[in-house]
Amino acid sequence: MKKIKILTGIATIAIFLLIINGCKDCNDENPRARVINSGTKDISVQIKTSGGNTENINNIPKGTSSEYRSFAMGFTVFTISVGNDTYVSALQMNTCYDYDIVIDANNFITNIPRDRNR
Repeated sequence: MKKIKILTGIATIAIFLLIINGCKDCNDENPRARVINSGTKDISVQIKTSGGNTENINNIPKGTSSEYRSFAMGFTVFTISVGNDTYVSALQMNTCYDYDIVIDANNFITNIPRDRNR
């Protein structure tokens, strides 16, 4: 009888832990980022990822955003071109996060991280 109670307790705890772990929306997936152009001109972005890859997102019209791009986690550099001016933003990108790279009307860059598990 004691063995049944112990096994039932262990099974209950195991099921509870599986449910909690299974509720995550993201399981060590690569981070994603998009660029939001809240500025006054079209922008282009060059992205250098931690793995040494380079990606370009060209001609993002003012008032719009790019699609999300997925990268390996790690240090990532965003070089944003606005007309003849260039602005740089760098950040540590972590798994299971989405990042909004926002450039405003004054060409100020803000990085907004969002945990996909919340």
